[in-house]
Amino acid sequence: MSKQKTIAFFPEGAFGPALNSVGIAQACRALGHRAVFICDPGFAGVFKGYGFEEFTVNLSEPMPAEQMAKYWVDFINGHIPNFRKSPYEQIDNYVKDCWEAIVDTAVWAQKELPGVLAKIKPDVICIDNVILFPATKQYGVPWVRIISCSENEIPDPDIPPHLSGCGEADKACFEKFEARFNEVVAPIHASFNDFLTENGEAPYPLGQFFEASPYLNLLLYPEPVKFKRRNALDPKRFQYLEGCVRQDKAYTLPAFAAHQDKPLIYVSFGSLGAGDTELMQRIIAALAKLPYRALVNVGDYPDSYQAPPPNVHLDTWYPQPSVISQVDAVIHHGGNNSFTECLYFGKPALILPYVWDGHDNATRVQETGHGLKMDRYVWNDADLAQALETLLTDAAMHAKLRQTSAHMQARDGAQKAATLLDGLVRGQA
Repeated sequence: MSKQKTIAFFPEGAFGPALNSVGIAQACRALGHRAVFICDPGFAGVFKGYGFEEFTVNLSEPMPAEQMAKYWVDFINGHIPNFRKSPYEQIDNYVKDCWEAIVDTAVWAQKELPGVLAKIKPDVICIDNVILFPATKQYGVPWVRIISCSENEIPDPDIPPHLSGCGEADKACFEKFEARFNEVVAPIHASFNDFLTENGEAPYPLGQFFEASPYLNLLLYPEPVKFKRRNALDPKRFQYLEGCVRQDKAYTLPAFAAHQDKPLIYVSFGSLGAGDTELMQRIIAALAKLPYRALVNVGDYPDSYQAPPPNVHLDTWYPQPSVISQVDAVIHHGGNNSFTECLYFGKPALILPYVWDGHDNATRVQETGHGLKMDRYVWNDADLAQALETLLTDAAMHAKLRQTSAHMQARDGAQKAATLLDGLVRGQA
């Protein structure tokens, strides 16, 4: 082992990208490298919990923790009505608001990020985000883009636009979504291009907020569900990781007062989706009538629930990889961690998407035969029961999941990423 290298990870301030990067960082650490994390103060402690150094950079106006918590509660509550809308209808509200906030993170980061990088002295910088942070590109070492959401973050004329939820063959959907997206984000994009120019970077074409790295791009998307591109990605620069399932603490299943010997369902809509407590209560009520057990992640909202039915267990957090490996089916929102972890462990999923890449992953899980997509709100108890029965009994789906799981586990995406980064920092890539 030659001299230890420092690999800096700078994931988006969301648990999906953050925990995917943890999986890669764990594998880099196993190779003897120093893996560190750059994060917003609101994420401080997440990476320390896995034994990594943290360096904070404000990605928004600094405010007390209580005020920041209230801001996010208000943001979630304000957008819950938009969760009922189609991906196209969300462009004018949720998508627009998110891109405004994302551009703000890049502007804020530029104030402190150069100094933080000078303190870390990284040999390579890994960015898992949808926007360029000029300081990472300008620091002077190789930088790597991690694409932890759907692979359509890297566009192609023959695949659905990112966030659209379009089917692979629905070209009319492509065109309609992309035209409206560009129209709505045009003022935001113009502002971002002004910021790039001020910081010595060339402006991007309309609709583009980030670029592919000239060094290395790591797509967490699994090859068994990848799209057929018109323009193939150069394997020297683009590598599919087959997911990056992190090592998390073991989980012992609780005892249930009812249906102890029945199939086990895991329900999680992520930290944002957990705020939709009315929907979660409805799902719990439906599960109470079914011959299954269920683990339900209620996030930061445990006080919104009464004592659960005897076949349901509620908690504010689960070590998800350890849980998914033990269940029979999963109900989730389509976030990339849940999407790839279900495939990695060969578990059928029912996806009820509400925002962002959840729409893309929900469409993809159904059209590739790895699970089902269902409207988040337009269903009744019988619909949910039928969907779960299909997930638990469909022989063709289970055969495909076994094949995909074997493919992904044989390749070990986190180890593959660490090996590629090891080669890059050693000048062998």
